[in-house]
Amino acid sequence: MANFSQQRAALVKQLISEGIIRSDKVKNALMRVPREDFVPSNYREWAYVDSPLPIGHGQTISAPHMVALMTELLDPEPGDIVLEVGTGSGYQAAVLAEIVAKNSSLKRGHVYTVERIPELAEFAKENLRRTNYIDYVTVVVGDGTKGYLGAAPYDKIIVTAAAPSIPQPLIEQLKPSGRMIIPVGDLYYQRLLVVSKRTDGLLDVREDTWCVFVPLIGEYGWRSQY
Repeated sequence: MANFSQQRAALVKQLISEGIIRSDKVKNALMRVPREDFVPSNYREWAYVDSPLPIGHGQTISAPHMVALMTELLDPEPGDIVLEVGTGSGYQAAVLAEIVAKNSSLKRGHVYTVERIPELAEFAKENLRRTNYIDYVTVVVGDGTKGYLGAAPYDKIIVTAAAPSIPQPLIEQLKPSGRMIIPVGDLYYQRLLVVSKRTDGLLDVREDTWCVFVPLIGEYGWRSQY
């Protein structure tokens, strides 16, 4: 039987040596969240290969280095209310919940995550329930390009699918002084954007690494995958 704890520790050590993991909070979160419990059973043995993996319905779980990088760029803090667009298997939401809520001795934050595919939303809920994150994460089925008004505004927003531009509802639902991480580009190649909302409502946008994500489908995203 695979020793997932050892594999997880080795991967985290690798990501630290590569300069991707830079903070204790991201290191600790990736050490605590069992990625093998967020992939389909037939992919469990590859859970700690640093690669995306299929999760069904044409979607993927992001590679560990991308989860670590986006979490570092987002810089979540204990007590933050976070919106994630694109739940997938629930892994990124669990990593965020580990930081903002589960191991916080301060005000408990919460992660709201929107998934457009009902079957994946159920898959994520079951994964989060089994790994004891369900109390810190609310999974919503809907069009993530519209955000989620039920808990807005948000301290942080993370988008795990590729948008043609920054959806206006997400800008409106981000708090002043809040931060958003979103891949923006075409259907095949994107750039991670670090979006900071100023107190006057204007945006400061910084380009980070190139990346490849599945399309963000919805009213303020792509209308179809192709």
